[in-house]
Amino acid sequence: MIDFDTLEKGQKIGTTTIQVNRGDLVAYAGASGDFNPIHWNERFATEVGLPGVIAHGMFTMGAAVQLVCDWAQDPGAVIDYQTRFTKPVPVADPAGSNPSDDPGTAIEVSGAIGALDAQARTARVDLTVSVQGTKVLVKAQAVVQL
Repeated sequence: MIDFDTLEKGQKIGTTTIQVNRGDLVAYAGASGDFNPIHWNERFATEVGLPGVIAHGMFTMGAAVQLVCDWAQDPGAVIDYQTRFTKPVPVADPAGSNPSDDPGTAIEVSGAIGALDAQARTARVDLTVSVQGTKVLVKAQAVVQL
């Protein structure tokens, strides 16, 4: 259990790398009902001006907040979560291999305490979410009730 009184602004909560491949996108499409072809059809994605197939924004957002859930040791402690989507997350073509065997694209996530509210006993965790050094989410902030 996290002791609110030991937290400090700027304190790191951890880092993680999330691998996403085409198989993950197909599974997410089925679970979410979002079958937009930009998430699975290379030809369509490039025809509409994208670099190729891209991950669902909500997939990226949801995957990133897992770091906070793990740190808090309770996903229900996350009482608010917001972000802005700034860049797509391209997911490389597995070049004919089984899509679920392809390592895909690495999404790097790190988190730090951005603010503390002693009266409410909440911590705002600021996430840095990037792919190959490019931020794909900005102002990704989760509020955790402790």
